[in-house]
Amino acid sequence: MNFGRFFRSTVGIGLTAAFLVALPFIAATGGQAWVRILDFAILYVFLALGLNIVVGLAGLLDLGYIAFYAVGAYTWALLASPHFGLHWPIWAILPIGAGLACFAGVLLGSPTLKLRGDYLAIVTLGFGEIVRIFLNNLNAPINVTNGPQGITLIDPVSFGAFKFSGTTQIFGFALSGPQKYYFLLVALAILVIIINVRLQNSRIGRAWQAIREDEIAAKAIGINTRNLKLLAFAMGASFGGVAGGIFSAMQGFVSPESFSLLESIMILAMVVLGGMGHIPGVILGAVLLTVLPEVLRYGVGPLQMAMFGKMLVDPESLRMLVFGLALVLVMRFKPAGLWPSPERQRELQETGK
Repeated sequence: MNFGRFFRSTVGIGLTAAFLVALPFIAATGGQAWVRILDFAILYVFLALGLNIVVGLAGLLDLGYIAFYAVGAYTWALLASPHFGLHWPIWAILPIGAGLACFAGVLLGSPTLKLRGDYLAIVTLGFGEIVRIFLNNLNAPINVTNGPQGITLIDPVSFGAFKFSGTTQIFGFALSGPQKYYFLLVALAILVIIINVRLQNSRIGRAWQAIREDEIAAKAIGINTRNLKLLAFAMGASFGGVAGGIFSAMQGFVSPESFSLLESIMILAMVVLGGMGHIPGVILGAVLLTVLPEVLRYGVGPLQMAMFGKMLVDPESLRMLVFGLALVLVMRFKPAGLWPSPERQRELQETGK
C-alpha cells in the first residue's frame, strides 16, 4: 500500500475517533438534552441505513418501515419490564427483536413481490398503520400491549451489574446515562455501517441494484428477483428491529403514538435527502434531519426575542415552516440528494447534456 495514502487514512481515522469520543462531552456543556439528541441521531442512522437497503439499493418504495421499529421496541418492552414480569438480558432480547422484525419484513414482502411504485407504497403504508392500530388495541381480552397507555418501567440496557441508566464513574470521568448510551450506539453504528458496506459491495448488493434499475432485465440474466426482494425487506427490517429495542431501553416507555406514519415519512426523507443508495449520504441525511429541527426548536424563539423583542410567530409552527422550506430548496437544487453516489452524479450529468 502507498505509504502516503496509508498515513492519510490513519490520521483521518484517528481524528474521526477523537471527534466521536469528544462529541458527547462537548454536547453536555449545553445540557444532557443535546446528548440525547445525538443518541437519537444515531438511532435514526440505523433506521435510515435499514430503509436504504429496501429503497436505495433494491428500489422498493416502503412507507411502512416504522412498523419494524415498533416490533423491535415492543419486543424489548414485553421481555424486559414488569408488564409480564420478565427481565431478559440484552444478548437475548436484541436478536429476538431483530428476528421478529425480519419475519415481519418477509411477511410484508411476500404478498407485494409483484407491486412497484405507488402501489407498493400504498400497501406498505397500510401495513405500517395496521401494526400501529394492532398495538393500540391489543389490550383486550388479553392485555398484551397495554393499549394506548403503552408500557412503562422498561429495563435499561445492562451488562451484568453495569447499567446504562444513571451516572457512573469510569476512569475518573462521570458519565451520564445518555453519554453511556452514546458510546454504545456509536459501537453498534460502526457495526451496522460495516454490514451495509459489505452488503452493498457484494453480489447480493449488485443484484439489488440491478433489480432497482430494471427488474425484467435482471430476471433475464438469471437473478432470482423474488428471493432477493424478500431478502431486502428482511435485512432492512432487522436493522429497524435493533433500533427499536435500543429506543425502548433508552426511553423506558413505549406507546403506539411513537410509531406513526409521520415517522416513516421522516425516515424516508432522510434517505432521499442524503442520497438514495449512498451510505455516507444517508448518514448525513439522518443526522441533519434529526439535529436541524432541534436546533430550530431551541433557536427560533430566542432569535425572535432578540430581533423584535417579542414572539411574533409560534416557535413550533415557524420551526416546521423553516424545516419544510429547507427540504423544498434542497429537492429543487439537489434532486439527487445532498451527497449522492458518484454513479448517480454521472447519470444526472449525462441526462443534463
